[in-house]
Formats: sequence, structure tokens, C-alpha cells
Amino acid sequence: MFEAAVAGLSLGLAAGVAPGPLQTLVVTATLRRGFGAGWRIAVAPLLTDAVVVGASLAFLSFLDAAVLGTLGLVGAVLLVGLGLVEMLRAAETARVDEEDRSGGDVGDLAAGALVNLTNPHPWIFWAAAGGPLVVRLWREAPSAAFAFLAPFYLGLVGGKVGLAAVVAALRRRLSAAWRRRLAVVGGLLLVVGGLLLGFDAWRGGLSLG
Repeated sequence: MFEAAVAGLSLGLAAGVAPGPLQTLVVTATLRRGFGAGWRIAVAPLLTDAVVVGASLAFLSFLDAAVLGTLGLVGAVLLVGLGLVEMLRAAETARVDEEDRSGGDVGDLAAGALVNLTNPHPWIFWAAAGGPLVVRLWREAPSAAFAFLAPFYLGLVGGKVGLAAVVAALRRRLSAAWRRRLAVVGGLLLVVGGLLLGFDAWRGGLSLG
């Protein structure tokens, strides 16, 4: 079980700090509204991955490229929309400070959950690697599967919360104007990421024919 725990923590940390749509959203929200907004988005996998993992394990053999391509297109539209909204908010806000909570608890959680659900990368991981590994560990001993999953999510969520904490600490040293500029850049990165995700999904969809 020790090996399973080490593997889970390593993979979780790698996923937690790897660049991606959810990480970009964590950084952008933290720049605009502080640590509270960032950590609420960072914990989104705890709310949504039960669906991702459950569906991947239940339909492992049916989760084909067409499903992933559709998820990618939906996620691309969502990311572009979120990026444009973040850019407009940041550009129009005269002052960005610690008390700005325009997103709200529910809004931050919902945004993080939607991005995570429509991001094909968690689905690919659980369908191709994580799912078969958990099934194998479960067959050996259910405790071994839990020994993998608990450290995995500790690393995954902990890595993103840690990133939010670092960004929040650096944020206090920046003027409001620079926080606003960086938030605009973050929104632009979401738009670019969405366009790239959509292109990959479209190209994958074409290759299916």
C-alpha cells in the first residue's frame, strides 16, 4: 500500500501543478479576488471527479475518441467564454482589491466544476491510466485503491491551493493597475487555451472519419 500511496501523491502533485485550464482559472481568479476565490476553484475536482472517475470506470471500454472530442469542444467554448468575461471584468474594473468578491462562493465553485467536467484531460487520465490502475488495486485489496486515491487528491488539490496561496502573496505586492493587467492576461490565456483545446478536439473529430 505504501507504493500505491507514493504513486498517488506523485501523480496528484504532477497534475496539481501542471499548466491547464483549471490552473489558469485559479491564477486569474486569485489575481482578481484574492486567495478565497482561488482555493474555491482549486477544490473543484473534489466535487466533480466522482462523476469523471465513476463514468470512466463504468464505461471504460466505451469512452472513445468521439466522446472525448465532444467534451473538448464543449470545454473549448466554455473556456473562451470564461476568458472573455475575465478580460472584460478586469479591463472595466477600476480597482481590484482584497474585498472584491464579485464571483461569490457558488460562482467560483460552479466555474471550477464546469471547467473540470468539460476538460478532457481528467477523462483521458482516468480512462487510460488511473481507472485501470484503481481497478487493479481494488482487486488486490480495496484498501490499496483508497491508499492511492487519497494521496492523489491531496496532491492534486493541495498543489492548486498552494499555487493560489503563492499568487495571493505576490498579489499583495502589486499595484491595483498591475493586478488588473495580469488578470487581463490570465483571461487572454483562457481564451487561447480554449481555442487550442477546440482545435485539438476538432482535429481529433476529423480523424475519426
